[in-house]
Amino acid sequence: MSYTIMTDTSANLPEEFLRENKIKCIAYTFMIDGKEPENFHFEGKAFYDDMRRGKIVTTSQISPQRYSDFFREELEQGHDVLFISMSSGISGSFNSASIAAADLREEFPDRKLRLVDALGASLGEGLLALWAVRYREFGMSVDAAAERLLDRRYGMCQVFTVDDLRYLKRGGRLSNLAAAVGTVLQIKPLLKGNNEGKIVCFEKVRGRKRSIEAMAEKFNQFALELPGQTIGIAHADCEDDVNYLISLLRQHRSELDIMTVMYEPVTGSHVGPGTLALFFEGSKDFR
Repeated sequence: MSYTIMTDTSANLPEEFLRENKIKCIAYTFMIDGKEPENFHFEGKAFYDDMRRGKIVTTSQISPQRYSDFFREELEQGHDVLFISMSSGISGSFNSASIAAADLREEFPDRKLRLVDALGASLGEGLLALWAVRYREFGMSVDAAAERLLDRRYGMCQVFTVDDLRYLKRGGRLSNLAAAVGTVLQIKPLLKGNNEGKIVCFEKVRGRKRSIEAMAEKFNQFALELPGQTIGIAHADCEDDVNYLISLLRQHRSELDIMTVMYEPVTGSHVGPGTLALFFEGSKDFR
């Protein structure tokens, strides 16, 4: 069965991957020091070095009208749509998409438009889009695929650490701020996405290296050995830490399929330079 899979740039999926798997992507907008960049070409290190030097990156949610235009193009061509969205727990964009979808369902009663709130961001969202592609290849209907993803998202474990909490504080993305403050003496927070798709601090450890080791320990404790599982790692310009994390993960499971990406500007601006995140399917108890 054929339908169009759509997502947003928060999913952190490489352009080549999107093209090869016929996924359409709507872009979030952002400004640097109050100005929308023209002819912007993302170069990760330069972007995060600018943030380290004090440049302020701000973002805005996608409007219902932009979503309407985005979905309409496919519906007018007679295609059903499966859209995987950034978490409603950290952005109002899913609500905007829902408003647009409600109107479009009345306008296109013969078409199916299914929305999936990923309850995550970056590859916590992107890996669900990867499964959507596989479901489509397996011949699963758009409704069946959506229902499967709505259940599967609760097993998408997302654990990460940041160099500086000010970026999450500034954007209001950290739900239990009191639990994460006090990062003096090299105390590093371990953060996760919870069942509401919000970012919470659930543990603190001493030092950057120990925080990476703790992420690998969570993987060993909670990850499921599922056929076809892809592990995700996203980072904001910390390649050495990525390599260290991969080496720890492969100590126990040497044949892991790992997708590594750099945080794109919108999600990256909220977590900040030096962020390292791990995404895997595991026990629903983790969230």
